[in-house]
Amino acid sequence: MSDPTLRLTGLQLDEGVVSALEALLPAMAERTVTAVTVEVPSYADAFSGRMGQTIENAVQMALGAFLRLATRAEDSDPGPPLSPALDGAYELGRGEARQGRSIDALLSAYRVGARVAWRELSTTAVGAGLPAATIARFAELVFAFIDELSASSVSGHADELATTGRVRQRYLERLAQNLLAGEAAATLLASADRAGWQPPDTLTAVLVPLAQTRGLTTRFGQSTLQLSEDLPGVDASEVLAVLLVPDVEGTPRRQLLSALAGRRALVGPARPWVHVRSSYYRALRARDLVSANETDAIDTDDHLVELVLGADREAANDLRARALAPLSQLRPNTADRLAETLRSWVLHQGRRDAVAADLFIHAQTVRYRMTQLRELYGDRLSDPQTVLELTIALGLGAQHAIRTR
Repeated sequence: MSDPTLRLTGLQLDEGVVSALEALLPAMAERTVTAVTVEVPSYADAFSGRMGQTIENAVQMALGAFLRLATRAEDSDPGPPLSPALDGAYELGRGEARQGRSIDALLSAYRVGARVAWRELSTTAVGAGLPAATIARFAELVFAFIDELSASSVSGHADELATTGRVRQRYLERLAQNLLAGEAAATLLASADRAGWQPPDTLTAVLVPLAQTRGLTTRFGQSTLQLSEDLPGVDASEVLAVLLVPDVEGTPRRQLLSALAGRRALVGPARPWVHVRSSYYRALRARDLVSANETDAIDTDDHLVELVLGADREAANDLRARALAPLSQLRPNTADRLAETLRSWVLHQGRRDAVAADLFIHAQTVRYRMTQLRELYGDRLSDPQTVLELTIALGLGAQHAIRTR
């Protein structure tokens, strides 16, 4: 890579002209800053007061360095290097990014500065009777110097944005981890503040395959948090991600579900943002509701019964075995038919015609099957506790059938 100083040197001026140009530097810096504040609105307030004086001093130093460099003989000792000016421009670019200003504003300021500086310098150069070729070379050097400063500032601006983005992303991921870990509210508030994240009223956890997350964060809003590594309760082989989506209750929830159509997503309930952990674990438990052929989003609010029934799988299995024990000695097909009839009978509160319609069988068939069941259960079918246990146990059976379809 060539040394940029090589194209910024070799301007042959006598000492008197150089001294005259150097004497212009303070006024030139002041006029440059004034012109920038007038022509680039982003700097109208930024260059006021003490900051304005600081900028004037920086401009004056940069122009002084340029004059010393430009009037150096090409084969002379390098003297003051260009790197301090380039380093300053680089840091200026980073500072502009931190202040939230675009690089376009800074480049506009450089263009204004180059124009003002050249107007001042050329007036003195022409007054000194310099030949046209020398003045042309002078102009070339001025704008080459501005090009170098601009390029350095662009680099600094881009590096700062990249660094800031990575750092903030790490803070946002840490916030999501803290939320899923159920950290104390004070810790969560500090974590949100560090990430520059404004807490919403509620968050809704959405569990979705990582491969299907493309575009979702942007679609749900920039405040949506996403975490795809070290998810609590998730084996790494599952390759899942969780999105924590702000304020999607009522109509926005329907829009959320619509946006998730065609994805194997599990949507937890909306919870106050500091309690989104419960929404996440609700979605996590709902994985058992997804059949092998499921291709659409699951709204856990529509499956509360199944979630309650499956909360303690071992206890549920024990309950089912006890409640259906009278059927255990029957042939499997017979036991299944009677269990199906018993479930419908419980749900329809013994209304024979409703049971018949539900099972697409004749009312006499219902009567026959219920006679068999009364022989098996005896008076227990009139016991409220038994009916409750049967309702739950037979509901568990229906849930199991859905999962294995």
